[in-house]
Amino acid sequence: MTLVFGWSGYYLQALLNIAGIFLMVSNVSAQSLENRVPLAACDASEFASVLHAAPVNYEAGAYWLNRQFVKWPGVAEVGQFRLYYSKSGQIQAAIGTRLKGADGVVSLTVSDEKLSEAQTSRFQFVANGVLLKISANDIPRMSDLHKQQILLVQENADGVVLKLASLQIAGALDDLYIAAKKIKDLGVSVQARQTGFKLWAPTAQAAGVCLYDKANGRAKSFLPMQWNAASGVWSLLRESDLSGRYYQYLVDVYVPGLGLVRNRVTDPYSISLSSDSRRSYIAQLDSPKLLPKGWGVAPVPRKGLLQTDMAVYELHVRDFSINDPSVSVAHRGKYLAFTEPASRGMQHLQALANAGVTDVHLLPVFDFASVPEVGCVNPLIPGTGGVNSETQQALTSVTSTRDCYNWGYDPFHYSAPEGSYSTNANDGANRILEFRRMVQALHRAGLRVGMDVVYNHTDSIGQKATSVLDRVVPGYYHRLNAIGQVEQSTCTPCGNTATENMMMAKLMIDSVVQWARHYQIDSFRFDLMAHQPRAVMEELQAKLRAQTGRELQLLGEGWNFGEVANGARFVQASQLSLNGSGIATFSDRGRDAVRGGGFGDSGQDLMLHKGYINGLADQGSSASDLAKSADLVRVGLAGSLRDFSMMTYDGHYKTLKEIDYAGQPAGYVSEPNEVVNYVENHDNQTLFDINVYKLPLDMSREDRARVQMLGAAITAFSQGISYFHAGVDILRSKSMDKNSYNSGDWFNRLDWSYQDNYFATGLPPKAENGDAYQMIAPLLANPLVKPSPVEIALARDMFRDLLRIRSSSSLFRLRSAADVRQRLRFENLGTQQNAALIVAHLDGGGYPGANFRSLRYFINVASTPQQIEISDARGLDYILHPVHTDAKAGDSRVPAMAKFDSANGRFFVPARSAVVFVQK
Repeated sequence: MTLVFGWSGYYLQALLNIAGIFLMVSNVSAQSLENRVPLAACDASEFASVLHAAPVNYEAGAYWLNRQFVKWPGVAEVGQFRLYYSKSGQIQAAIGTRLKGADGVVSLTVSDEKLSEAQTSRFQFVANGVLLKISANDIPRMSDLHKQQILLVQENADGVVLKLASLQIAGALDDLYIAAKKIKDLGVSVQARQTGFKLWAPTAQAAGVCLYDKANGRAKSFLPMQWNAASGVWSLLRESDLSGRYYQYLVDVYVPGLGLVRNRVTDPYSISLSSDSRRSYIAQLDSPKLLPKGWGVAPVPRKGLLQTDMAVYELHVRDFSINDPSVSVAHRGKYLAFTEPASRGMQHLQALANAGVTDVHLLPVFDFASVPEVGCVNPLIPGTGGVNSETQQALTSVTSTRDCYNWGYDPFHYSAPEGSYSTNANDGANRILEFRRMVQALHRAGLRVGMDVVYNHTDSIGQKATSVLDRVVPGYYHRLNAIGQVEQSTCTPCGNTATENMMMAKLMIDSVVQWARHYQIDSFRFDLMAHQPRAVMEELQAKLRAQTGRELQLLGEGWNFGEVANGARFVQASQLSLNGSGIATFSDRGRDAVRGGGFGDSGQDLMLHKGYINGLADQGSSASDLAKSADLVRVGLAGSLRDFSMMTYDGHYKTLKEIDYAGQPAGYVSEPNEVVNYVENHDNQTLFDINVYKLPLDMSREDRARVQMLGAAITAFSQGISYFHAGVDILRSKSMDKNSYNSGDWFNRLDWSYQDNYFATGLPPKAENGDAYQMIAPLLANPLVKPSPVEIALARDMFRDLLRIRSSSSLFRLRSAADVRQRLRFENLGTQQNAALIVAHLDGGGYPGANFRSLRYFINVASTPQQIEISDARGLDYILHPVHTDAKAGDSRVPAMAKFDSANGRFFVPARSAVVFVQK
């Protein structure tokens, strides 16, 4: 048999020798799994075999709108339209010839019917073209035809092909199998001495289950599954409890560009797996065997917490403990590191919890593809190499694709814990238990647990080893462009998922609800959330409330870009499209104003684009630039509320939505619980490192620490959610690395002994940073930059004081936009302002939890002390906030230098400081 592979709009499968693609051409006839399948198929070295090769593939330029209607962009209403089909993919067609190889044909008619609003809205991005209709008599056949190769052809009266296209299938499948949305037990389920398997695979010609007694070893049996035409689900029920065993599916499915393929694939709904995700694990998540002692007994901490109360500490599981000698060796870099309360890392987290951090948000802990779960390499930690040497990055880069480190933004199985963080990744029960023990330990420390989730893309697409969804239902789960290629705006070579499609949305919702119910996850941060529909996020929000009986916070990246930008396909879960939803997005407004520049800065712009805290006040910048930046900082302090009003730098009163931010409204949310304030997270340079670009080369180490804490203070005092990156409190550096997702432990370390921040530990990896080496090298070599333990401790203690101040009064955590408008007032505004000094007044009269009649906070970014007279403060009894005057306060300079002269209403604020005065 000869394989002839043509260009696929969806797959480029001609290069079968590409690493990770293993296909075996078989002489097995194209028969279904309903016939006898040799047990050896469950253990074949290849994960897929071509049962019957397709000679050619065609671009998918037409769209199923539902089970009956097809839209074909750019095609005129001439000739006749037909759907040809072939069970084994043998259709061959070319313009100007007659089609051959089809098993049959369905005729379509041109329609002028008005489509429903739902159909029009869903496919609003599809260009104009002919609308085609299948006759009512042919609709019952479509379920079977969707299991085959289908080609849409425009012919002349003689049957000669004028145009041809494959079809994008999501609209038809969502309509035909609407019943699937209500199925509650997709995947594996175990109960009452029964084990059930359910797989949604409506385009499969057959499916079956390979059963294995162990994570390793050969299959013990192969069991065919039964097809349900109403839901598109293949199912199997065994009258025995198979808990502790493993399984895979065999799926016979037509794959565009390949033909009829037998895929051996793990379960998209896997709850756990063997090592490297080779086999899915059989268990019931509420089985007592999978519950650590005391699970579910202790209440979730901070049960009444509101979204505006959140103070989040973003943390990577491996970063937390791999460099901590106080953690037992076997637990370093693992879930169980969190179960050692006496370790330095847990002592650090406990101190943060005591000060006011409410949530630890973990970078991806679902099963991801980039780290080998068995046999990952611990990179050689360089023992030599200067402060700006290339040696360190060269040594770590050798093992970067095989080491134990990655951020994990490459989803493999959405609903299973990552195995590389388990002490035994080959035991499906172990990773479940250890994950739960981690959550339990953090809860005991008074910290809620959040997950960073990545439902906007998968690790891979097509017939690759780490592609799960696409090998079960080819062409459905991912968002496609106008010719059927997978969109990759969120990640290359990943594929964007299509959560606008019913079953991809269901997968996301089911997965998140599972994490909340079975792992007691308290909040979720969505990566690139704007690539998902607002409606789906709100459906998830409602399901979480209904199924957990508690309020779980949803926040995410609302960046507006790619093929969905500006609502091109649906109303997005984006910054400007979530007003009133209660779902929060990260604000780049305050972030960029504080740090300077933007996330895309490179070259000299990194040095030239100063921020409010790191240069605009002292390095010759124009007064208007400083004042404009101060206004954007105030936007963040006011919770980025659209309708909050203040006088701007030019003397005019404006609502925050009328203030410009790069062509967008600076104020963009309806309520303060819809914004996440931050100046540093895992992306881009740390705040310490970006400040190295912008601050004077001769600035003292102490002042660098104080500048860093100005950024933390602005975040802590901003209305809305406060979000901090792990290590911002101890001056964390990544040795200037701008994207450390795969830079290994060396460039991602944390030191909970507070001796080193790891600045100047070599040039960062060349792949991401090489173009900036000429700038970075002399900065790393500057001996004045790297902090000593004294400055690290100063920053640590100042940060905790900021948390204590924020948690001391609900005035920093106002509940509603009305509260903010009523109680927050900025002073020192307009054309005559001292733009280096932000002054705000918060009225606590009668407000629950305010604890003070009023308070005023001052943020002085100048290198010199500042003073200001406020007329309505004359005669009042303001004193320093009790945290400032506590004997254990981190910054002794504030109580020594910050003062209030009541007679004149004059406040004195030390250089580079954030100070709070209160009325008791």
